[in-house]
Amino acid sequence: MLNTPRARRGMVTAPHHLAAEAGLAVLREGGNAIEATVAMAACLTVVYPHMTGIGGDGFWLIAAPGQAPIAVEACGRAAMAATPELYKSRGLSSIPWRGPLAANTVAATVSGWGEALRVSGELGGTLPLSRLVADAVWHAEHGFAVTQSQHDLTTEKMPELKDAPGFAARFLPGGAPPAERSLMTLPAMAATLKRIGAAGTEDFYRGALAKQIAADLAKAGSPVTADDLARHQARRVAPLSVALKAARLFNFPPPTQGLSSLMILALFERLGVSEAEGFAHIHGLVEATKQAFIIRDRIVGDPEAMPEPPQKYLEAGLLDLLATKIDRKTALPWPQPASGGDTTWMGAIDGNGVAVSFIQSIYFEFGSGCVLDETGINWQNRGSSFLLEGKGPRLLAPGRMPFHTLNPAMARFDDGRVMVYGTMGGEGQPQTQSALFSRYAMFGQGLQAAVTAPRWLLGKTWGENSVTLKLESRFDPALVTALKAAGHDVEMLGAYTGTMGHAGAIVRHADGVLEGATDPRSDGAAAGF
Repeated sequence: MLNTPRARRGMVTAPHHLAAEAGLAVLREGGNAIEATVAMAACLTVVYPHMTGIGGDGFWLIAAPGQAPIAVEACGRAAMAATPELYKSRGLSSIPWRGPLAANTVAATVSGWGEALRVSGELGGTLPLSRLVADAVWHAEHGFAVTQSQHDLTTEKMPELKDAPGFAARFLPGGAPPAERSLMTLPAMAATLKRIGAAGTEDFYRGALAKQIAADLAKAGSPVTADDLARHQARRVAPLSVALKAARLFNFPPPTQGLSSLMILALFERLGVSEAEGFAHIHGLVEATKQAFIIRDRIVGDPEAMPEPPQKYLEAGLLDLLATKIDRKTALPWPQPASGGDTTWMGAIDGNGVAVSFIQSIYFEFGSGCVLDETGINWQNRGSSFLLEGKGPRLLAPGRMPFHTLNPAMARFDDGRVMVYGTMGGEGQPQTQSALFSRYAMFGQGLQAAVTAPRWLLGKTWGENSVTLKLESRFDPALVTALKAAGHDVEMLGAYTGTMGHAGAIVRHADGVLEGATDPRSDGAAAGF
């Protein structure tokens, strides 16, 4: 799939086609890009439950023409009862990936919907939340067709998920993974979304719904309490940004890895590569990734506990210095700590030019695996990224934000174009962003071609702590040989593999023409009108 869809009045992209359709319907009814994105996020909660949900976190970049971009941070903090001593007293040396002790942070994404809709209201948005969740409610009540990726990941992860509280009852019908194309209903989730639509997002944290959620969490054995929910607030923060030759890039500040996404492209531009798809392109981006990840893993975590300000590493002089550390012919040896996760990115740009880049996640596939009895919410395991020993911004402490792989991306070009882009894929998110942006913006490939083209991933796949350089099999064999000769530990994967994430992008040109792209590795669609 290489043809790029185009439209004039609005464009959305999401990793499931029903979510894209939900967003497009909102645009057709006069809604703006923010409202369309909430509709997509709600729909993905239902039809892509292995990848995302309202039990997770979310991060927004919103830009209206002529205004500075706004970042909305919906990141849940660690419960006040979540201390290293809690885990050590149970004989644990690390936080479990699954189960109630992994569900140790507040689920914040619904608060982000609320704050984003307040931004929407400032821009003239008027659609009620009950309308924005309507498609999601219908699919949850009447049933949606299970995707192959849901079947495959349920099958693969069932041994570690089946005993998590509530998981089997919701996601193992008849005690087995649901078959592709089989119909699944989520009645408890339908009721919860309907309630949020009627009562508003505040009800999730400080209302009757919050009391029900807290009771469910206590029953499951999570340390998150009603007080933790009530303490939470989404907030607007300043995005990180860096200037390239023809565009200014924006991304999310810590606790996300948005810094590394910006650093990779800024470092790569300094290498002066002139042709796409050759050794200099792929090797250059991989080596820029290593330099960015070294910085990321040293400093990024809870912003209140970080030893250095992230914007320091986007200053031209320091980027110039870091670029000199990149060997253009030889790979830097790479055993570095790896982090993973599963996520959904979605984007929307409306006819008035309001642009949204949004990412929402429960971290690992199905998160903690804990599905709350009454509300049907699948709670995230983002807090499993905390450390129990040592010091620094990733050490577990009550009220601390966990490190996030999530990072939505946006670019404003000197010629008037605006681009929103992103992907799921944990460790691969900054790398896929660099592949997509470099192909489209630096080397002139079509937007859909840039998303479809073969990709690579340095580091962790969905289920393994692997630090190889993974390549899709569609790369030129001569390039693969050259990368191996340069010292890269190459591992070949399939032609189109979900390991490489589910990417998407939308571009609005200065004349108002919109272009969209979706990932053939996903179940998604780019839709416009």
